[in-house]
Amino acid sequence: MRSTKAIAAVERLKIRSGNPQFAAVSLSGGLFYLVDKSADGDQKVSAPLPMDQFVAFVNAIQPAKPRKTSKLDLAMEEQIRRSGKTRDTGEG
Repeated sequence: MRSTKAIAAVERLKIRSGNPQFAAVSLSGGLFYLVDKSADGDQKVSAPLPMDQFVAFVNAIQPAKPRKTSKLDLAMEEQIRRSGKTRDTGEG
């Protein structure tokens, strides 16, 4: 069973949330659930979910911060858009 995708999602969540106590628990049948291993003991955060739904759930808890776009990136994107729309074919 490939649980790497689920584990990677939980690792990203740990970094984004600043809480290293999150863990994924794998069940038979390809189901996963999220637990918070705080000082209070293991607290179940989600119901058992298939891997893709589990990854979507974990990613929704603490979404990634939007990437900052530099002025150069914006200028390059604009130049690409313009060059695609006003391409001169040389016919005339």
